[in-house]
Order: sequence, then C-alpha cells, then structure tokens
Amino acid sequence: MSQDYLIRLSCKTCKRINYWSSKNKKKVERKIELKKYCKWCKKNTIHVESKK
Repeated sequence: MSQDYLIRLSCKTCKRINYWSSKNKKKVERKIELKKYCKWCKKNTIHVESKK
C-alpha cells in the first residue's frame, strides 16, 4: 500500500500554483523540483513543491 500525498507545484519566478502532483513522503524526503511550462510567464521554468 503506497503512501502517496497530493502536493502543489508552484512557479519559482511568479509563485503561482500551476500543477498538482503526488509524492511518496516515505521514499522522497526532499522537496520536488521539476521544469515545467508556466502559462503566466509563458516559458519553461522550475516549479517547486509548495505548502498546502
């Protein structure tokens, strides 16, 4: 049984929440950083895990 939690990904430049993802907190202890497209910045930026 997996312990996946829903997390929010926000843009590092404009700080807006653009994506939702899941994460297993037992396996992944650090904050997730992904390079994704931001529709407000209109370019690919780094998205980081934000608090709920």
